[in-house]
Amino acid sequence: MAKDKKLVEAITSMDVDFAQWYTDVVKKAELIDYSSVKGCMVIKPAGYAIWENIQKELDRRFKETGVENVYMPMFIPESLLQKEKDHVEGFAPEVAWVTHGGLNPLQERMCVRPTSETLFCDFYANDIQSYRDLPKCYNQWCSVVRWEKETRPFLRSREFLWQEGHTAHATAEEAEERTLQMLHLYADFCEEVLAMPVIRGRKTDKEKFAGAESTYTIEALMHDGKALQSGTSHNFGDGFAKAFGIQYTDKDNKLQYVHQTSWGMTTRLIGAIIMVHGDDSGLVLPPEIAPIQVMVIPIQQHKEGVLEKAAGLKDALQLAGIRVKMDDSEKSPGWKFSEQEMRGIPIRVELGPKDIAAGNCVLVRRDTREKIECSLEDLPSVAAELLKTIQKDMFARAKEHQQSHITDVTSYGEFKDAVEQKPGFIRAMWCGDVECETKIKEDTTATSRCLPLDGQAPISDVCVCCGKPAHKLVYWGKAY
Repeated sequence: MAKDKKLVEAITSMDVDFAQWYTDVVKKAELIDYSSVKGCMVIKPAGYAIWENIQKELDRRFKETGVENVYMPMFIPESLLQKEKDHVEGFAPEVAWVTHGGLNPLQERMCVRPTSETLFCDFYANDIQSYRDLPKCYNQWCSVVRWEKETRPFLRSREFLWQEGHTAHATAEEAEERTLQMLHLYADFCEEVLAMPVIRGRKTDKEKFAGAESTYTIEALMHDGKALQSGTSHNFGDGFAKAFGIQYTDKDNKLQYVHQTSWGMTTRLIGAIIMVHGDDSGLVLPPEIAPIQVMVIPIQQHKEGVLEKAAGLKDALQLAGIRVKMDDSEKSPGWKFSEQEMRGIPIRVELGPKDIAAGNCVLVRRDTREKIECSLEDLPSVAAELLKTIQKDMFARAKEHQQSHITDVTSYGEFKDAVEQKPGFIRAMWCGDVECETKIKEDTTATSRCLPLDGQAPISDVCVCCGKPAHKLVYWGKAY
């Protein structure tokens, strides 16, 4: 039995050291490995399978809104990057530069894309001529490079995977509509597929994307009370269009500038799944996103008929559309259980000689460890319903955690106390002055996460920092 416990004993308790717990989980669940390229990670099959499911479902939702996939080069000439001043200043500290092609110095150095606004703008300037060419609703799946000083698996690495949508529209109203449409698409995806509740809101001007008119965000709350920006959608107005000369002829034969948007989600979503749902035994994956939804584990598999019956159950589950595997390795049942729990597989099915004789099997939920006995014939339907129940219950628990970690404050003393004593989101009024926003960050390390979009009522009429009249309700918090 000591051997069976070894897999789980290697995980630090999240209540002892949350950061170390996170690192232990991503390693022991075999989601990533460290590479010889500093700041970059190897995403292993178990981790990449989660990303594939994220990609598949997001891509489906994108296409339902009329988005098409394209691919842009990974290199950006320096002169192209320099065309939008605010944009280049925002990314300058993180840019990786290519200065040589083979043994020869380049006439113009190239950056490895940190994001692709400038490439899309350069393309749109040639591709868009008339109002008949609009809108352009494109997305690309790719990797980007940002030279981060401090890295952490999935949450922050020098190269990471993402999708970036870039659209061009005839009017400001259409661009704003698309910006909000994609924000709500992201939020619905997180809540319906990842079982992860989010706050939908707008970033302050200080926190918005470099070069954007406005940035909208979804903010999720991790188990330790820190926020994680989980997806953003930006309205660029016509700023990039003017910098790059992206014009079209309207119906009156007059030249107009297009209005653009950009929106993205990254592999940091995998980190969010870990930190919202995981426990001291490892991953807990929502069934909708789990690469394997059910693991069939034969007990005393050396006995006659056990493996054959287990394989039959696996086939029946597969026919029912459930993602299923069978662990028929030579490991002990205890080890197999620990491994299934570590990997976050939502349900395991235990089947031994006594179960077969009784015509039953045992289902064990990963999220609650509840054991459910069911007949072998009913397994596919019972498992399918249980997966739905687990998905629903995981969201409800995460929502309850989020709601119970929101603190309202009306004075600066209360604010500072909440930052230290009450991990989570802090709701407080703000006058709109960037000096107050900066002071709060300097004094407490808490940042403005967003101004909520759902019309939440003010909780006072003065700024929590300076005491001046305030009409903006803001969610604040420490963040990853």
